[in-house]
Amino acid sequence: MKSLYRIALLLFMVAFKPAENKPRIFLIGDSTCANKPANAAPETGWGMALPDYLLEGVEVQNHAVNGRSTKSFRTEGRWQKVLEQLRPGDFVLIQFGHNDQKIEDTTRYAAPQTDYRKNLIRYAEEAKAKGATPVLLTPVMRRKFDANGQFVDQHGEYPGVVRAIAKEYKLPLIDLHATSREVIVGHGVEGSKELFMHLPPKMYPRFPDGKVDDTHFSGYGAAVMAGLVAEGFRSIAPLAGLLKPSAFPGKYAYELPKTVEPAFRKDTFNITRFGAKADGLTVNSKAINQAIDACTKAGGGTVLIPKGFWLTGPIVLQSNVNLHLEKGALLQFSENYDEYPLVKTSWEGQEAIRCQSPVSAENAHHIAITGAGIIDGAGQVWRAVKKEKMTANQWKKLVASGGVLDESQNMWYPTEASLKGSKIPRAGQVAAGYTIESSKEFKNFLRPNMVRLTNCSYILLEGVTFQNSPAWNLHPMLCNHITLRNVSVRNPWYAQNGDGVDLESCRNGLVENCTFDVGDDGICIKSGRDEEGRKRGVPTENFIVRNCTVYHAHGGFVIGSEMSGGVKNLYVSNCNFLGTDVGLRFKTARGRGGVVEQIYVTDINMTDIPGEAILFDMYYMAKDPVPQPGESNELPTMEAQPLNEGTPQFRDFHIRNVVCQGAETGILIRGLPEMSIKNIDIENAVLEANKGLVCIEAENISLKNITLMTKEKTVMKVQNSKNITLDQISYKPGADLVLKVMGDRSKAIRLLNTDASKAKKEVEFGSNALSTVVTKK
Repeated sequence: MKSLYRIALLLFMVAFKPAENKPRIFLIGDSTCANKPANAAPETGWGMALPDYLLEGVEVQNHAVNGRSTKSFRTEGRWQKVLEQLRPGDFVLIQFGHNDQKIEDTTRYAAPQTDYRKNLIRYAEEAKAKGATPVLLTPVMRRKFDANGQFVDQHGEYPGVVRAIAKEYKLPLIDLHATSREVIVGHGVEGSKELFMHLPPKMYPRFPDGKVDDTHFSGYGAAVMAGLVAEGFRSIAPLAGLLKPSAFPGKYAYELPKTVEPAFRKDTFNITRFGAKADGLTVNSKAINQAIDACTKAGGGTVLIPKGFWLTGPIVLQSNVNLHLEKGALLQFSENYDEYPLVKTSWEGQEAIRCQSPVSAENAHHIAITGAGIIDGAGQVWRAVKKEKMTANQWKKLVASGGVLDESQNMWYPTEASLKGSKIPRAGQVAAGYTIESSKEFKNFLRPNMVRLTNCSYILLEGVTFQNSPAWNLHPMLCNHITLRNVSVRNPWYAQNGDGVDLESCRNGLVENCTFDVGDDGICIKSGRDEEGRKRGVPTENFIVRNCTVYHAHGGFVIGSEMSGGVKNLYVSNCNFLGTDVGLRFKTARGRGGVVEQIYVTDINMTDIPGEAILFDMYYMAKDPVPQPGESNELPTMEAQPLNEGTPQFRDFHIRNVVCQGAETGILIRGLPEMSIKNIDIENAVLEANKGLVCIEAENISLKNITLMTKEKTVMKVQNSKNITLDQISYKPGADLVLKVMGDRSKAIRLLNTDASKAKKEVEFGSNALSTVVTKK
């Protein structure tokens, strides 16, 4: 990969030389890769998306045209115009086949084994004669499934001819026919519609009556297909050097996740038409839900919440509905518990009985909450509060407002029923035998998450402020294709379980330009808890998180601790964590099981972190990450336990470019004796903290170009860990000790390119560690 980056850099420099020396790629083919006019939206050719995956200096000329075959592209003189421009070093991507099949049209039809074959060979030979490199592409698949859901290949002999010519004439080949089939089948019968043009009526000007087209791509489909072409470039050495690297080490731009963003019909359903009143007294649940019902039955559109104060009970979103809050709109959820019936749902990764969420949806698709308004969940009537989290005056005022205290007088509950529920182990859990009926006696304890979306697809949350939730604010579970953009999420800092967003067992999404200031974890990734989570077995995967700011929270970006279904393929960049208890927080515990892997993080800024800037913790103890006065956060002595399905795993994390001004600990890596944390590399970080590195029960850890400005005089501690590389470590002059190694299972520790002259001592050994385990260079 590094060699490819060097090639890419060279080509980028070439881009600033005279234009005739720019790398050039010519596309010839049919409508699947052609440029489309603006009024054809959302139809998009994959050739339109390809430049997004190439270096800036690469010139892409897209000469593909709708409806052309190998025959008509030539007879119309289009190839001649390309041929006249070609010069040595150019590339010509050649993809035909869809229109060569049209036997009824003599101007386009080319039989696969005769004219089609001859035409492709001629294109290739003429391009080579000009010094260009021809690249053959098999025709991209159309979407077709039979009645049994089995995919149907409609291309006959044409793809085989392309492959045969490439082999015979030793030409580069990108087998888009094969790879596009994998993608379409992988998306499934319904999901694959999003790759193509499945459009409802009254959404796009060019298609007022809607359209079903399984040949031409949506913008999302074009981006996916262009990604397959870019993947093909990797096996063609000169083209591989033109691929654009992403911000993440070892990843190209085309490899990052892609997300479908829903679109909606233009019809608007104003809630006032259904009797809603903005008087702060009328409970508008019936009117709002009627508007949503009318909207979805009409084929979808926007349900408008105008400016004003709108009191309501629970709202249920339905398919093809965009709930839009106008600027100045406050959607205030009722404080009346009777508005929220008990329902079967989940809580912290397990099936449970809880009160109905203020906003919910189940099995819905193409849904959104947008606008510039505010949604308030009335969380103050649901949440218990710890005395230690309030000032004396705040606590006095809270107690005077009503509610009840526990026996210790240190915990306030809003009702007797809430206090009762707190004393019952596993209250409301289905696995413990609770039903809706048996949970009624402590109903008020069963706080809902504010926005709960279950098994939904194609979700957009944009622009809205979500605040004051009873528990978690935003909770998509088992959802697919989620976009959060320009969202603000707020909860009091003392709000227990007051997470910002919890993405649980979700796939494919984007979280960008969002702000969180909450009582628990800010941006949190989950996938179910313990045996139930493992049985569900659905990981959270394929998400991009970028350009977000987290103020108060237990963690800025968090994975776990409920991650039993696994987590993988996440990309986090350009985020600020300002006063979060922990910055990057990865937590799990024995019994969880699950694998967390392929996590990429870059360009993170932090200030005033009371706990760890970067934390890997497999001994999560379900308590606040920062000890209260008088509490200890020390790890108990741990003995190894047998490996089983409940043993969790953290591996394959890549973290770059982190700056933290003020933390308790710069980096804490704490695995289990029976399962170390593995394959972590952290590069280019400046961490100002009381403690530097603490590494316990870890394996294959690499720190490179790390500055640890610590108050503690021992900069780094490694215990019972192996294959640890500490390269180019900087620290504050006057340290007592650069590295302390402990534990008889520590081995293969390398201290490289680190100036020990600023410390009194370079390495010290303790707790039965052998002095031979450290290599210095």
